[in-house]
Amino acid sequence: MNEAPKVDLPFYVKAPLVLLGLALLVFTLHIAGEILFPIFFAAIFAILLLPIEQWLRRHRVPELLAIGLTVLVGVVALAGLLYFIYLQAAQLASQLPLFKVKLLQAQQELVRWLDAHFGITNERLLGWLREGTSRGTALLGQTLTTVSGLLVVATLVPVYVFLLLLYRERLVTFLIQVFSGRRHDTGVEEVLHESKSTIQSYMVGLLIEGGIVAVLNVIGLLLLGIPYALLLGVLGALLNFIPYIGGLIAILLPVLMAFVAKDSYGYAIGVVVVYMVIQFIDNHILIPRIVAGKVQVNALAAIVGVLVGNAIGGVPGMFLALPGIAILKIVFDRIEPMKPWATLLGDEERPRPGKSARSR
Repeated sequence: MNEAPKVDLPFYVKAPLVLLGLALLVFTLHIAGEILFPIFFAAIFAILLLPIEQWLRRHRVPELLAIGLTVLVGVVALAGLLYFIYLQAAQLASQLPLFKVKLLQAQQELVRWLDAHFGITNERLLGWLREGTSRGTALLGQTLTTVSGLLVVATLVPVYVFLLLLYRERLVTFLIQVFSGRRHDTGVEEVLHESKSTIQSYMVGLLIEGGIVAVLNVIGLLLLGIPYALLLGVLGALLNFIPYIGGLIAILLPVLMAFVAKDSYGYAIGVVVVYMVIQFIDNHILIPRIVAGKVQVNALAAIVGVLVGNAIGGVPGMFLALPGIAILKIVFDRIEPMKPWATLLGDEERPRPGKSARSR
């Protein structure tokens, strides 16, 4: 049978087709995000926990028991972290009456200062405060709805992780057949292996970076004498996993604590300075050396990807953006027509001026 002739479409035809495909992909992710994002998170956790399952299998633990123990390790580790946060937050909740009194005093001082320096009357300021309170209440309701949804998803992710580990060979065979039409294809197998290694390295690096940031946060808050330094430092490190928004909230929480618990406003300024130093160390030392080098994605592609992820799926989309772009780059590197896109996304070392291609 004669092979069908290849049709070489001009660029002005290819470009709309590519854009249409991207639009359909984004639309699908946006509509089906509540179903797909838990599966994506489960896939990342399954890849992260895979070495534990493989270690158990090498020690002749039965497959189902090894997978069950692996999932149990992940659940216990996450539950332990959440239980620690719960205990610290319970102690913090016992101090809420004191915080309310302190905030009321600060509000009265703010009203007097604004009236004396800017002529802003108490009625106008109270109107602004009421408007802000109503918006804050609406935001709190949305947050509670999101948290309740996350709790439902949290019950599904361990089940997904168990099933993904159980059927991983079947899934690998499916992907190879889909992309190559054969049961074995070294090119597709290499892409899958490199994607798995990249996600493992990225997640391990992210956990190491988060642990270092947590230690720095706690040390800085303890030196300033801020109450609940351990809780605020760990929460700050966890929030730092969320690009852009997380870092801002991580600073606001200890600043609020310093503002309420200390008599001098200099402590709040000290918290801002300490966290800015930690953010500088994180952005210029920890992330480039521990995290960013694992995914080989340049800063421009990462920022645009995070913004697109936020538009598609909110905070989960922002978290999944960087691993997703890293996998796309790996795939594009293996497809000849897509290599320019891999170059656009990548962060490999650029040739220095004056060096020829022969000398590299």
